[in-house]
Amino acid sequence: MKGRRLAGTGTLLRLALRRDRVTAPVWILVTALLVVSMPRSLGAVYGNAAERAEIAASMNANSSMRAMYGPVFGDSLGALTAWRGGVYAAVLAAAMSLVLVVRHTREEEETGRQELLSAGAVGRAAPLTAALLAALVADGCVALLVAGGLAGQGAAGALALGAAVGGAGLFFAAVAAVAAQLTESARAAKGLTAGVLGAAFVLRAAGDSAEAGGGSAATWASPLGWAENVRAFAGERWWVLGLSLACAAALVLGAYALAARRDLGTGLLPARPGPAEGRLGTAGALAWRLQRGGLLGWSLGFLAAGAVFGGMASGAAEVVGGNEKTRQIIERMGGQSGLTDAFLAAMAGLFGMVAALYVVSSVLRLHGEETSQRAEPLLANAVGRLRWAGGHLAVAFGGSALILLLAGTGLGIGHGSGLGATVGACLAQLPAVWLIGAVAALLHGAAPRYAVAGWAVAGAALALGWLGPALGLPQAVMDLSPFTHLPKLPGPRAVDWADWAPLLALTALAAALTAAALAALRRRDLLA
Repeated sequence: MKGRRLAGTGTLLRLALRRDRVTAPVWILVTALLVVSMPRSLGAVYGNAAERAEIAASMNANSSMRAMYGPVFGDSLGALTAWRGGVYAAVLAAAMSLVLVVRHTREEEETGRQELLSAGAVGRAAPLTAALLAALVADGCVALLVAGGLAGQGAAGALALGAAVGGAGLFFAAVAAVAAQLTESARAAKGLTAGVLGAAFVLRAAGDSAEAGGGSAATWASPLGWAENVRAFAGERWWVLGLSLACAAALVLGAYALAARRDLGTGLLPARPGPAEGRLGTAGALAWRLQRGGLLGWSLGFLAAGAVFGGMASGAAEVVGGNEKTRQIIERMGGQSGLTDAFLAAMAGLFGMVAALYVVSSVLRLHGEETSQRAEPLLANAVGRLRWAGGHLAVAFGGSALILLLAGTGLGIGHGSGLGATVGACLAQLPAVWLIGAVAALLHGAAPRYAVAGWAVAGAALALGWLGPALGLPQAVMDLSPFTHLPKLPGPRAVDWADWAPLLALTALAAALTAAALAALRRRDLLA
């Protein structure tokens, strides 16, 4: 019976890997590159042991920096790399794992494809097993690339950091497996798992802010805190890896037990019934109803993050100290209008690049509605394609303006002054954000098979803006990102025509691409 329950696992695993042959490698490489590129950039800034010891001490003394990155456990390049990129690489690995598991379990059931497969020689536990194995392969690749890329800094530390990042991914793959059994929709499963990930980050941030050594109870209550407390390159704690693996194993066993107790296509948590009569009179109202939960989460996150970064702005000069290379990186990211203004401008740019991820996810909701066949019965009624798509695009573009407005408000509140300047700096990122959203809309409208490439466009802009200044990339490469052409605000001088010209040009280009996207969507067949 056990063999029958796992029948077809290998075939389903090959199918999952084939379906993810583009997105998974890109995600793996971006996550690994985030970590592997750190020693070079950190070595260029902190070239000797004294400078590294000074920055480690200043970061540990700053509660805001500890909340953002965690404590520094050593002053070697490897230890600084683990501090600077370890937590965020673990978050990326966790996000990748939850998407993979939900995609190959709950999403397959929701679309009806799993029912067709289960009618053949496929065991009941095979889909869940194949999804978990796909996540295991992806997380294993991340761990190997991180360990191999950092081997020059110390084999033991590199292996520990790679295992910590991969272990965090496996833990959240197991959380996603449980969520897929509890809920009836892929959106709810992703939201539930993402909520656990967000709570883990908040717990770790709160614990690290309260205590410098990573020993806070809140830090140890977070799976991301476990990855941090492995202490790669600083007297590795190998036993901490067992926490992630043991909890992941327990959750996987729970997921199998839950899967055996439910019917295919259903969840153990009953879905809330809707009203007896419909309350949505327009396609735009439906788009808002579908996307309001996600927008609320992004809004709260941007407001809170803005307040945290704003509170750090006044201490930017203290953190940088006399390190000229660090000052140059911040000024390259935020302009040369004084270190505090440059820091605020760099944070505004970072919010803009992250907002590009929101706008892509919101625009591609169109693709999800179409591929799940929910759009077809809607469009069969008195709803035109332009009205249907326009509702989702309005939420995407308007929502990006809202979250950037809240980010600027948070920056101003955290900094304690200049609320109008910080709000304006964040809203100045909108033309570039809208341009990336328009590219995603055009991909969906003209070539829906490649709509997922919209994530690559947003990811490339984020990578260029985040890593480019530290790596000293040529200006010609930096110019590939639309964010490079935006004015560096706030600044001491008034905004003139030279600043408005790129804003207007990017906005016009975004409008033209959006119009082209709607025209292409109107002409093509659905699911074609």
